[in-house]
Amino acid sequence: MLIRTTAALLVTAVLMACTATPPESVVPSVSSPSHTATPTVEASQSAPVSAAPTSTPTASPSAEGGVYAATLSGELDPRVANVPERVYVPNEESDDVAVIDPETLEVIDRFAVGDMPEHINPDWALEYLWVSNMNGGFLTKVDPMTSQPIEEVDLPIFPYALYYTLDGSKVMVVTNYIAQEDVGDNGVHFYDPETWELLEFVQVPWPGADDADLTADGRYLAISAEYSGYLAFIDTEEMTLAGATEIGSLPRDVRLSPDGKTFYVTNEGLGGIQTVDAETWKLTGFIPTGEGAHGIDFSRDLTVMYVTNRAAGTISVIDVVTNKVVETWAVGGSPDEMVLNPDGSQLWTSNRFHGSVSVIDTDSGEVIATIATGANPHGLTYWPQPGTMAIGQNGNMR
Repeated sequence: MLIRTTAALLVTAVLMACTATPPESVVPSVSSPSHTATPTVEASQSAPVSAAPTSTPTASPSAEGGVYAATLSGELDPRVANVPERVYVPNEESDDVAVIDPETLEVIDRFAVGDMPEHINPDWALEYLWVSNMNGGFLTKVDPMTSQPIEEVDLPIFPYALYYTLDGSKVMVVTNYIAQEDVGDNGVHFYDPETWELLEFVQVPWPGADDADLTADGRYLAISAEYSGYLAFIDTEEMTLAGATEIGSLPRDVRLSPDGKTFYVTNEGLGGIQTVDAETWKLTGFIPTGEGAHGIDFSRDLTVMYVTNRAAGTISVIDVVTNKVVETWAVGGSPDEMVLNPDGSQLWTSNRFHGSVSVIDTDSGEVIATIATGANPHGLTYWPQPGTMAIGQNGNMR
């Protein structure tokens, strides 16, 4: 295993993370949401990169459910059919993971992890869960059969979240630095998931590499630079920065539409969803939702998209065909990251600044329960989930 980072580097890590207030110098002026931006790359980049896709344009998936066809039925893959259903909640400030039984809606266990755990990431093969301990410089491996940690993987970086290529051959570890002076370490690290050998580091030259999703064919990873107003595109085959689109303000979560044509990007500064063409990488539209738009998830039948508005204490429900808000649920708290239960009847969301998790009925929008978990709960996951592969963050399944 690689040697854990030194105490000196841990001081630098304090400058990272999406809970911090960004320096004014790295936040650009807000672009007009209706403006169509041409993908650009700043001249400060150490090597020139293409500003447009270099592969054949991604064909839109034709199967029912599109890119999420394997999740549509709500049925579990045989590999996880016997795994006990649990909700895992990483608590940034208390440095532990709360384990909730969704039947009783109670915390039944808790285990210590590293400094500032950010996300619970299912692995590509659906065997284990990974806790990304951002300021700890290591990953905690969890056995979902026992809900207990079984191993630590030391990394010479500060892992914020994990993503996998569609074939599972590479794991992409995001490091999130918000200070301009640390931007050299900001980006995506490609590792061999078996040996944890570093394959390549791709710098994102705009502070705040954050949330991401893959194109339908998996060729490109679209990742937000949350404090710089950019959506960057990384070629997962060449392991290079392929381009970027300036979208302004504070972009956060990124999710691909079921038909594979559009990236939805929450923009906390603008209070809504920006739409970016997944083939041309151009900004195409804006959907206002609410103050502090942050997290994204889709309904199990893929007809609507849920968006948390963290500052407003609401969740917007958007029709994915019309891209119009059809409902707004007043749920209170500070809803942040979300995950559905397998049949889609419940939406679980962490309340980032309230030390709790809320369980919401997706038929009525009513809060079923609010469960105290720990200080600053973030990227929770409900496991197991429908799908044949996990591609990243806190349970993005395909």
